Amino acid sequence: MADHQQTPPAEPGADWVIRGRTFGAVASAYAAHRPDYPDAALDWALAPLGQLDTGAGPVLLDLAAGTGKLTASLVGRSAQVTAIEPDPEMLAVLHAALPQVTALAGSAEDIPLPAASVDAVLVGQAFHWFDPERAGAEIARVLRPGGVLAALWNADDNSVDWVAGYHRAATRERAVPGVPTGRDREDLPGAPAFSPTERTEFPHHQRLTVDSLIDVLATHSWALISTPEQRDAAFDRVRSYVAGRPELATGPDGAFELPLRTAVFRTLRVAERR
Repeated sequence: MADHQQTPPAEPGADWVIRGRTFGAVASAYAAHRPDYPDAALDWALAPLGQLDTGAGPVLLDLAAGTGKLTASLVGRSAQVTAIEPDPEMLAVLHAALPQVTALAGSAEDIPLPAASVDAVLVGQAFHWFDPERAGAEIARVLRPGGVLAALWNADDNSVDWVAGYHRAATRERAVPGVPTGRDREDLPGAPAFSPTERTEFPHHQRLTVDSLIDVLATHSWALISTPEQRDAAFDRVRSYVAGRPELATGPDGAFELPLRTAVFRTLRVAERR
């Protein structure tokens, strides 16, 4: 379910930061159940690197990499991939799954890399948790001139009737709001360090059963900070809703396609004037 009902504070406080660090408790489930990212979205995000001389290949940084959902897709695009993640549980899952990747503890506000050391910074499903001013300055510091900053978000496609219906069922009487997705935001860093932001979307999907849909929802921050009673009530409503839509159970195992949209925001590091 897309978390998109609440805008983060202009200056994230302790509660917002804590909420963004709840995912470690479900790190293995996050790795197992969250969707990946479509190749077309990454092609578009990284297209400007074709204009750069990156030598042996681009140096790619997955910032706030979580368990490596995005990192895994980057490994096939470059031999030089670094992942940075602040949560130790998430980082441990990433390191176990992708031992060939340099995986470091760090945050968007304190990136443990030298200045002008990477060609692209990619952020999957996480930019809304950053302190925009501090993160923007750090990302600008580590990016080479002409380098790419791209933020990607997967969100359920609410233009599909049954998807909108299941969201209404899940969120009814929910005590805690969600967080915004890339379909709602346009807040990548701007001038003078970065060019105007470009934005586009790509169709995506995830094949699920009602049980695996619940598994996905259980990794969302609203579920992690809800009471067990609130969470179970929301999940029960989702189960009832899906059971009432027989057209969803099209597969022999009761599986169905959940339509997604992947929003991508892209900006370029501007060379400093001298």
